[in-house]
Amino acid sequence: MTEPIITLDLHGKRTEEAKKTIDAVLAAAGPGVYRIRIIHGFSHGDSIRRMVWEEYRYGREPRVLRVEGGWNEGVTELVLREY
Repeated sequence: MTEPIITLDLHGKRTEEAKKTIDAVLAAAGPGVYRIRIIHGFSHGDSIRRMVWEEYRYGREPRVLRVEGGWNEGVTELVLREY
């Protein structure tokens, strides 16, 4: 994957499916990727949003520097490195 920001649209996925997708993208992300933007939705994406915050912050995933809220409540971003 060569884009500096990878966008994942996880609408309609269950939490387990979303985690597998995020993990696969993290594993495949090359050194040029500095952010993964996760679109999970606002009202029906709460479980995915909670999972992302719980699973990828506090150093649980070594490639993720930090987790940030996106430009709206339906988006969460994983920061892999500073730009």
